[in-house]
Amino acid sequence: MSELRRELTTGGLAVIAIGACIGSGIFVTPASTLKYLPHHGYALLAWLIGGIVTYFGALTFSEISAKFPKEGGVYQILKNAYGDLIGFLYGWIILLIVNTGALAALGLALADYINFFIPMSKGDSSFFAMGVIWLLTFINIFGVRISQYFAKLFTGLKLLAILGIIAVGLWFWPTSPNPLQFNLTENVPDRLFSGMFLAFVGVFWSMGGWHHATYLAGEAIEPQRTVPRAMLIATIVVTVVYMAVILAYMILLPSEMMMNSTRVAGDALNMVIPNGAKMVTIAITISIFGTIAIYTMTAPRIYYAMAKDKIFFSFLADISPRYGTPYKAMIFQSAWATLLIFIWGSFIKMITFVTFMDILFMALATSTVFVFRRREGKTSGFKMPWYPIPPLIYLVVTGAFVLFTLADLNLESWIGFLILIAGIPVFYWFKKKVN
Repeated sequence: MSELRRELTTGGLAVIAIGACIGSGIFVTPASTLKYLPHHGYALLAWLIGGIVTYFGALTFSEISAKFPKEGGVYQILKNAYGDLIGFLYGWIILLIVNTGALAALGLALADYINFFIPMSKGDSSFFAMGVIWLLTFINIFGVRISQYFAKLFTGLKLLAILGIIAVGLWFWPTSPNPLQFNLTENVPDRLFSGMFLAFVGVFWSMGGWHHATYLAGEAIEPQRTVPRAMLIATIVVTVVYMAVILAYMILLPSEMMMNSTRVAGDALNMVIPNGAKMVTIAITISIFGTIAIYTMTAPRIYYAMAKDKIFFSFLADISPRYGTPYKAMIFQSAWATLLIFIWGSFIKMITFVTFMDILFMALATSTVFVFRRREGKTSGFKMPWYPIPPLIYLVVTGAFVLFTLADLNLESWIGFLILIAGIPVFYWFKKKVN
């Protein structure tokens, strides 16, 4: 078998996109939002604006992904807009740093939370992280239908845990001793603009991941319809759920305590429920486990697509004849993530670069909508409303993030640029090998 199986539905893709967004961020980052914007109304406004901008990004990606309903998502978009080299460099950096780095980080973070219940040494934590990555990789090899069910189960458990926190907050709202301030004309925070921008760091970190639905376009039923719908549904659901749970945190925690908390969800539940922190730890563990499951499934489709285009190792294009999955690409990714866990002490210093490069390529992919509109004139398939406002707003925000992060890159992060640049001769080596 040489082709992937189209078995993913709109619901399945939406669940995958939601699950890719909801990791551990929402259980932690709202504290920094209130710290930068010490006003309940403005803090919630930052998350609302973040949700709207994310939705505009999803609208833009809906139009451009509908043009290329193939495996690999962003890779296909960049390749068709700017050429094979740019597409290759995206896949190259996703493999070597971005997605595998995220997998390594998530695996070690999961081990840290498990350590709350089962004490482990540092070495044991590393082996546990590797074990989880490999376990979920092999589960995903058994077919995209199994992956879809697995994603539904763990994303459902994530949402159930968050809805539980929301329910607790709403239940105690009438008796809460913490006054909420929503009037945007009163007690306006000093340095509102800079505070809003700094707050967006945590907001967009927690909102990211919805574009993973595009990676699976080659396995979606009617991808020109299902992929856009999945991304739009995901961004709306995530925004609503996030704002509701942040409101719950505000109800349960005094402002001073919330803005200085390093585990805001656990602290919030501890205010009203004995062992509330333990319950949240379980929820975060489930959430991270589900996110690892999705990351081990989605990105390998990029390497598979590159191999099909003969600009990467040819064996990565191999499909399991029994399960219809790019199993060698999935194994290849997990092997690299395992290596990163071994060298994590130095790699962790490149996290700023991971974020920077991810944002840079997302901005680049967003800009392709102007390229395709200019080429084709009249667009076909999904057509975003309000063009060109959504892509322009998304580009302004992501562009500002790129500049802000570039100014903050540490010395070790520049190693990442060397890895990116190293991809250029590698690309031409593959092209020469084919020709």
